[in-house]
Amino acid sequence: MIMGVSTSHPLSDLESNNPLEGIRSLDQNLVRLFQDKFILQPSLTRSLVSFQANKTRSSYRWYKYKEAFSASLVEYLLDKYGILTGKILDPFAGSGTALFATSKVGIDADGIELLPIGQQIIKTKQIIDFEFTDEDFLILQEWLKFQIWKNCENKIILPELRVTKSAYSRTNKDAIEQYLGACERENSKVRSVLHFVLLCVLESISYTRKDGQYLRWDYRSGHGQGKKSFNKGKILDFDEAICQKLHEIINDISPSIKQMELFPVEKRQGVINLYSGSCLQVMPNLPKAEYDAIITSPPYCNRYDYTRTYALELALLGINEKDLVKLRQEMLSCTVENKPKDVLTINPFWQKAVAIAEQHELLQAILTYLDYQKTQRALNNNGIPRMVRGYFYEMACVIQECFRVLKPNALLFMVNDNVRYAGASISVDLILSSFAEKLGFSVESILVLPSDKGNSSQQMGNHGRESLRKCVYVWRKNSVDNN
Repeated sequence: MIMGVSTSHPLSDLESNNPLEGIRSLDQNLVRLFQDKFILQPSLTRSLVSFQANKTRSSYRWYKYKEAFSASLVEYLLDKYGILTGKILDPFAGSGTALFATSKVGIDADGIELLPIGQQIIKTKQIIDFEFTDEDFLILQEWLKFQIWKNCENKIILPELRVTKSAYSRTNKDAIEQYLGACERENSKVRSVLHFVLLCVLESISYTRKDGQYLRWDYRSGHGQGKKSFNKGKILDFDEAICQKLHEIINDISPSIKQMELFPVEKRQGVINLYSGSCLQVMPNLPKAEYDAIITSPPYCNRYDYTRTYALELALLGINEKDLVKLRQEMLSCTVENKPKDVLTINPFWQKAVAIAEQHELLQAILTYLDYQKTQRALNNNGIPRMVRGYFYEMACVIQECFRVLKPNALLFMVNDNVRYAGASISVDLILSSFAEKLGFSVESILVLPSDKGNSSQQMGNHGRESLRKCVYVWRKNSVDNN
């Protein structure tokens, strides 16, 4: 159990005919409190605040990391708020979009990432950007031209997890193992890039598709019978998929392209540093007042289990069943399988953050309501109350750490979504912004996307298409450190 968490806060009207009324009333109080901070920002499209805008950008488009925001969003924020120098932090680095976009304009960037797939994407891009030689590039061209893996007699057995067994046709699985064997002949830099190319195509050559909470299985796989089974359409042949991706990456990193500039001006690229692990474990060890800005997007409170959706990639990277369970529990609580974290054992200095969450009237009303719904067997998963509780208590601790590591007057930008469970709209933007104020930030603005997000398909029937805000929060650290 989370140390210091109380579930005794009563929810007014809990036993009334409309138990959600108390939550709505408390939510409206917070809306009024922050009403002058909400700014409808037409330039912030869903494409900009998601992976979609990366699809046309070289390097960012190589691996489809759907949870990422776009490099264009990072550039927009840097330009709009005049962040030109210094060092930024992304505590949830993902595939490294914030790190690489800020580095390109000469700003140093530190990132923290728990999942090995995100770590591998970032490390491989660093190799390509800073270590790859013309000789390495020529080797990649030879791989594409001669399809070198086809001539390899030695195979490396494809690692599998229980959830990834039978994910590929026999033909594609044999080709993957032949490709892995051929990779071993190359130097470490080329091998890293070739493994990355394989990671980029795994989903397209498999019977699976990422679907938030799990992998969906094509009907041809023999898995996922019933409503989770679907027709994926064309499943790419291994050789076709690898050649397409090699061609894309080779074109993007061609020495002639990399050296071509309309206005040849010497510009320093920022240094990128990656910390591997959970931000809850890493951030307390970072120096105080180190960063000029934080640009991040934490996992949403939406039940997505990244250890399942990225299982193909994690298996290829050598993650075993025990590792997978460990990763799932180390993640910020965002899936129903997360067990409670004792955050005060991780860091006793988070007492202030825990107390703020514990005393937050709206949050406690939501938690009481969800606990009550659980006792009434009205939830589709009994882990939802535990997940929501863990999410907000842990995020309070993350926000406290963000305040500590930022320089005075520095800005924090956060992309996040509001959610809904059992009919209760959970204003993540309002709750986290009120946490931030109590921890020493000023809420400069809550930038609202013009097209709101509707209900999930699960909740459409009961609650209609009442929209949920998607926002970018802009908080400034006050000049006086009161922590």
